[in-house]
Amino acid sequence: MVTTTSHSLTTALQGKILGAIREAGGWIGFDRFMALALYTPGLGYYANTSLKFGSMPTVVEDGVRVAGSDFVTAPEMSPLFGRALAAQVAQALEATGTREVWEFGAGSGALARQLLEALGERIDRYTIVDLSGVLRARQQQALRAHAGKLAWVDALPDAMQGVVVGNEVLDAMPVQLLARVKGQWFERGVAERMDAADVTDGTPWPYWQWQDRPTDLRPPLAIEGPHDYLTEIHAQGVAFIHTLAERLVRGAAFFIDYGFPEAEYYHPQRRGGTVMCHQAHRADPDPLADVGLKDITAHVNFTAIALAGQDAGLEVLGYANQARFLMNCGLLQLMEQGSVVDRAQAIKLIHEHEMGELFKVVGFAKGAPWDALGFAQGDRSHVL
Repeated sequence: MVTTTSHSLTTALQGKILGAIREAGGWIGFDRFMALALYTPGLGYYANTSLKFGSMPTVVEDGVRVAGSDFVTAPEMSPLFGRALAAQVAQALEATGTREVWEFGAGSGALARQLLEALGERIDRYTIVDLSGVLRARQQQALRAHAGKLAWVDALPDAMQGVVVGNEVLDAMPVQLLARVKGQWFERGVAERMDAADVTDGTPWPYWQWQDRPTDLRPPLAIEGPHDYLTEIHAQGVAFIHTLAERLVRGAAFFIDYGFPEAEYYHPQRRGGTVMCHQAHRADPDPLADVGLKDITAHVNFTAIALAGQDAGLEVLGYANQARFLMNCGLLQLMEQGSVVDRAQAIKLIHEHEMGELFKVVGFAKGAPWDALGFAQGDRSHVL
């Protein structure tokens, strides 16, 4: 939905991206485009002032977006998500002898509030790693009751210890697009389209178009069959895990996101890739439209994430779907104690057709592994 405010934002961001394309010789990889669209200071989706997280779609009055959100994450859906996760975090704190939690991409601050309330005196500090100044300000407001324990950073220190959590963080890390067309592999990127004569839909000029370039890059698995195929590779997500592993001196990490193990991710029938956009609680597959006004995501290749952790010195504690992980952490017991509304919302976290199966959890430890509560039953590490 384009409003007066959003039009000016899109125009300014488009100018920034256009400059980057021209500086790069007329073409940028999709990973660069995605990074600019999401994280350009003051303009990118996660850096601008638009509302993002919540259960209600966008409301516009007099051409200005005044309320609503683009998507809902598990902590906004039910406070029982954070309370269940807290059981795993508490066990990890004890197992690693640490007293600090690190959260990447804290969003609205809902998960931080739930964990802070549930963990209480078991932690001394809760550090949020977030690049967005706008989101940081909102988090500070939402978490003011816990100000004494909170800290914010926009980069990792050289050494850290504690328990790391990341809910829907990996899916927002830029990906490269690989396209197999008539048997040849290309990297799919974005170029400025100079031919305005074909514009029939009112799209402002200059505007973007896909453009493929031959590449030596390949998916980690060979894709069976001769058909055309589009997919993603996750160099930035892998690099993030490597950096985290190098700097985590002692502790554990848990990442929750939607995705698949490698064999499912690169299945021959998944021929259209997984890139998706979210705006006003609607999904669409076109990241080149409404740039800066909607989220751009890609599913997570959990095999690549697990291997990256192992290669960098982490031990994989387990891998399970969200439903099994949360039930292992006591979600069903928490639901029994909650109201009818609490139960109705929390059930969406574990229903297979909601978030229970598509969302997965992978856990890591720095140092000797231990039996993590969340993977006590239903561990699928063998499929990674």
